Amino acid sequence: MAHTRISAKLPPHIDPTKASIAFGDRALPKLNRELADPELLTRQRALMALCDLLHDPELAYTAAEVGCLENLIFLLKDEDATVRHKTTEIFYILVTHTIGRFAFLEHDVIMPLSVLLNDPEDVCRKNVHMVMEMFSQIPAGATAIVYAGLVPDLIMKLHTELDEIQELILKTLHFCLLVDTKQALDAEGISVLKSKLTHSSAAMRSLAAEALMNISVPLEGKKKVCDEEVIPILVELLSDSESEVRAAAAGALMFATITTQGKYEALKADIIPSLLILVNDPVNKVRLNAIKSIATVSESPEGRKLLLDHVVLLQEKLHDPSEAVRKAAKITIDIITWKP
Repeated sequence: MAHTRISAKLPPHIDPTKASIAFGDRALPKLNRELADPELLTRQRALMALCDLLHDPELAYTAAEVGCLENLIFLLKDEDATVRHKTTEIFYILVTHTIGRFAFLEHDVIMPLSVLLNDPEDVCRKNVHMVMEMFSQIPAGATAIVYAGLVPDLIMKLHTELDEIQELILKTLHFCLLVDTKQALDAEGISVLKSKLTHSSAAMRSLAAEALMNISVPLEGKKKVCDEEVIPILVELLSDSESEVRAAAAGALMFATITTQGKYEALKADIIPSLLILVNDPVNKVRLNAIKSIATVSESPEGRKLLLDHVVLLQEKLHDPSEAVRKAAKITIDIITWKP
């Protein structure tokens, strides 16, 4: 015979850590009020509920409309680590939506968030850097980070942060350096990035090399890359086992060798044999950057003299599957075989 059994456990679909959600249009206004509640547990439950709801772009739009951002910004200063953790998580969810990015710009969210770059909780700092990396992917977001003067802080964090957070920082810097390089150059960015080129993580090496490529666009960056002896390390990375590292290193050398000083520093580091090997690399991006680097190095008399014996190898690339590689090969051959 069946017996009635009363259990103290809640059904599995009910989470006691989440606030009860009001029906329809009242849900977000109610949660918004609870975000400002003096009771810690109420704030925590409201944040837990919001984390689930805001994955919906329509609800993210409504949250911005009812004023959730103002309360969320205030909660970044909360003494409770869980509140700060879930608040930064919500900001990351918001920044994945287009409406969230526009709201970030309107409410200048980056500055309050940047205070948590020094938060004692690893998860809070990681969430903040995830937000910044996602936000920087749009030009207006990268510009906002640069104009907030945060690039030097990000570079300094590369000395102290956890590796997974450093990867996020390097990704953010990539987009910020496309906007402006001066802050990074003034903050000894090249020296810091140089130290990451020999990191055990392939992702870190490739991201550092990519950032060096971006920072080498202005003349000052090219000069500092030479002065701080970065080129020999980049030449070594041309032989890296990871294709992303090889591509980024070749790209950085492509910019660094535009100047006369860069050309001769690269030749001194014996760059040509490594570049010639990469001409037949299986990855398009590696071949393209290598051939472009050969073009810049061959603009020097010494480089041209060394490369004249390898024109046949480059001519084979005129039939490469990649149109960009074919075009780069033709330009390079014209430079090497040019006669006054």
